[in-house]
Amino acid sequence: MTTIYDFQAETNNGAAKALSDYKGKVLLVTNTASKCGFTYQYEGLQKVYEEYKDKGLEVLGFPSNQFGGQEPGSDEEVAEFCQINYGVSFPLFAKTDVREETAHPVFQYLTEAAPFVGFDSSEGGQKMDGYLRSKMPERMEDNSIKWNFTKFLINREGQVVKRYESSVNPLDIKADIEALL
Repeated sequence: MTTIYDFQAETNNGAAKALSDYKGKVLLVTNTASKCGFTYQYEGLQKVYEEYKDKGLEVLGFPSNQFGGQEPGSDEEVAEFCQINYGVSFPLFAKTDVREETAHPVFQYLTEAAPFVGFDSSEGGQKMDGYLRSKMPERMEDNSIKWNFTKFLINREGQVVKRYESSVNPLDIKADIEALL
């Protein structure tokens, strides 16, 4: 059975990183952007990371520029932005395609393992659903990443447990993280 540990990705400083290095950890993997309406979620991701890293959680951020050009900077600029504005200390990877035919194998795996089931019933979830259905209806037809800050929770065995769409705040999934720790 395929797990997240079967893949590698490039870190934001250009080094190859085997995701098997995270064996035994609970992972929260997300695609990010620094010029998005959901960019504030960096703060929640960092808080969750700080609260649970000593218990075995790793947050992995994958910046992507595939959604409205909302991550235009270089990998160095992205890392600097995250550090200065949100104190991000969790691992960031190189800018990555997360959807369509150029999607990184990690995100191909994640979206196959945790298909899109719709946005949550929150105001933000309903706004995203309405926006995408009216402006980009083709995005609603598959399991691909719909927007920035789609999050995947992965257990200690490297298996995807749950997918959270952009509108779900990282602080709202603490109970699910705790259950895996």
